[in-house]
Parts: sequence; C-alpha cells; structure tokens
Amino acid sequence: MSTPDAPIAIVLAAGKGTRMKSELPKVLCEAAGRPLVSYVIDSLRTAGVGKIVAVVGYRADLVKETLASDNDIDFALQEEQLGTGHAVMMCREAIANHNGPVVVVAGDSPMLQSDSIAALLKDFADTNPACILGTLIHEDPTGLGRIVRDGDGKFTGIVEEKDASEDEKAISEVNMSTYVFDCQKMLGALDRLTDDNRQKEYYITDVPGIMLADGEDVRALPVLKPIEALSVNTVEHLQAVEEALLKQQ
Repeated sequence: MSTPDAPIAIVLAAGKGTRMKSELPKVLCEAAGRPLVSYVIDSLRTAGVGKIVAVVGYRADLVKETLASDNDIDFALQEEQLGTGHAVMMCREAIANHNGPVVVVAGDSPMLQSDSIAALLKDFADTNPACILGTLIHEDPTGLGRIVRDGDGKFTGIVEEKDASEDEKAISEVNMSTYVFDCQKMLGALDRLTDDNRQKEYYITDVPGIMLADGEDVRALPVLKPIEALSVNTVEHLQAVEEALLKQQ
C-alpha cells in the first residue's frame, strides 16, 4: 500500500472510444495481448506512484473488474462525459486529504514511459511548483496544443491549434496531457474551472492558466519522447501502438 506522502495518480479511463469499432471501453482495447490501461498503470507504478484513482464511466463495471486485482486502485465514477477537468473533479473525495503530488494521465496512452513520469516527479520534488506539464518537442506538431513561453523561457500558456497564430503554429513544443499537480492547489483551481467554451465542457488544460493567474509557479518540462505521442483514437492507431509495443519487448 502507498504511504500518505507518496505520489498518487489519476488515470482518465471513462471514454467509449467511438472510432475504435468495439463495444469495449477504449482503455480495455488490447495491444500486444494486454489492455491499454494496464501499460499506463505499470509505468506509473515503476515511476514510484502509490495510490491510483481510475475515473470510469462507459461500462464502468467492466473496467473495475479488469483492474480488480490491484488493491491500490480506487475508482471515481464520471456518469456524464463533461470533459477531462470534470473527470478529475469526480476524484475529489478520493484525493481530498492528499498533500503531495498527483499525476494526471490518460488511460489510453500505453506508450507513456516510466522514466518520463519519474523525471516529472523529481522536478516537482526539487522545485515545488503548483503544476508541471510534461511536454514533447515534436517534429510535426500539427493539431496539438502548443506550449507558449516568455522571453525568459517561462511557461505562459497552452494555445490550441485552432486558436494559434502563425508564429504560435511554428512552435514545436506541445502539450501531452501529462501533468503533475500539487494536489491541494489543483483542487482549489478546479473549484473555479468553467465550461465557458463551445463544447460546454470542463478541460484540465485550463487549470494551469488558473494557477498562473493566481501567481503560482507552473512549469513545462520537455521530457517526453516521440514514442509517447502514440495514443489510440482509431483502429489504425491501435495497430501502430501494438507494433511499437512488440518492438519494445
């Protein structure tokens, strides 16, 4: 079992994955003989994460059953899919008393590397910020949120492709939806998260901006590797991930 001050993690695992041509929750689709989410959990454990809270939604019972053998996983139910920020909100009860770092990752990112998570956690321990974003220097950042920095190299925000100027589109550092938050500061920011956007959803990507507006230290660390950009949204993506996993074995 994890100790009270050990890093904990939230794994977002509530989605259906409508483009996967499967009735399974997306995180339970298999690559190289294992569910996608199992690779994510393995990487978190290897990086030193203790308790994990999995956010479940679509076919929640099946996800719980699949992960039941791990007795240090709690579950939070997201009945309505109202965005990644809303998913993290559903974990409030499970993490309310935690005073250390909390890692937030997607459950459909099986190429997430344990050493990347460990590097983020080490930087968090060394610098004690409100948030660290794990970022990637990408050869082709098209479609991804760009990391904006000021003249001193400090993180100032994430700009999505659709909102980016031509100069911002030229930025090669991208957001990878991999975060380490100070748990209590994250919970405080979530209290002020809104759904003031076209999709009317709550996005975890808005939390670093709330923290910056509060004068908190928010860092972006480009420690992720190109292979970690392989996520799964289609059957073709799943095949590419399976090939990459088999090469690693």
